[in-house]
Amino acid sequence: MSGTDDTLVTRFAPSPTGLLHLGHAHSALFAWSLARRHGGRFLLRIEDIDGPRCRPEFEDAILEDLAWLGLDWETPVLRQSERLGAYRAALDRLAALGVIYPCFCTRKDIQAEIARAPSAPHGPDGPLYPGTCRRLAVEARETRMNAGQSFALRLDAAAARDIAGALTWEDAAKGLQTARPEGHGDVVLGRKDIATSYHLAVVLDDAAQGVTLVARGEDLFAATHVHRLLQALLDLPVPRWHHHGLISDDSGQRLAKRNDALSIRALRDAGKTPAEVRALAGFPDG
Repeated sequence: MSGTDDTLVTRFAPSPTGLLHLGHAHSALFAWSLARRHGGRFLLRIEDIDGPRCRPEFEDAILEDLAWLGLDWETPVLRQSERLGAYRAALDRLAALGVIYPCFCTRKDIQAEIARAPSAPHGPDGPLYPGTCRRLAVEARETRMNAGQSFALRLDAAAARDIAGALTWEDAAKGLQTARPEGHGDVVLGRKDIATSYHLAVVLDDAAQGVTLVARGEDLFAATHVHRLLQALLDLPVPRWHHHGLISDDSGQRLAKRNDALSIRALRDAGKTPAEVRALAGFPDG
């Protein structure tokens, strides 16, 4: 698919690790409504790279619940599990640029290293990875990899920023943004057993589907700085973004999949109509 013309192309990209809740409904309706209002295209993507947690029955429920809400989308549906070759090729390209490195640290190792630091830098998700394995010699890396040690592939944020230079991106609600990916540190882009991470997969998949407007929750606003950097490194087209507000429960907590009472399936079983659920999700007019 291609988004090279002026057609607005949006998408909804859930993970089949649980039932959809009102927050998902809001995000799906937000992207679908934008495409419908502007005569554009709405796409669906199943982000199923988290193998142990992804289940076919949850994917079936996603498709059924979205259709019950009145949404329609183009086919075929893209599934990340079918795109592992594309992710590996992107990692190879980043390796050729010299901007990724293997990290052998366990979570416990990282926590201990951070605890030893007098003032560990923090990012949007907490303390940043301290760069322990970035300082390993090439020979040491190869020895440990050849020995079969588990590893993650991390982005060398400083080296990547030097190559990409100054970057900007545009959010439809907040305007032009200066990209500051270094605020996330050396994020994980892949692992020995899984050839991608959310950060890498999302930019490749949006490009492959020709998405021109990435509509998603404001909880992912900060991650867009990293995504813009990856787009520059991989020569990918740059969409616009629109980060919408999040739906909360009565206590003000952001909705999560563990909150089964507010799942679309539970609301359906309680006798709610599609129109009533759309209204609960913030779209009273469908």
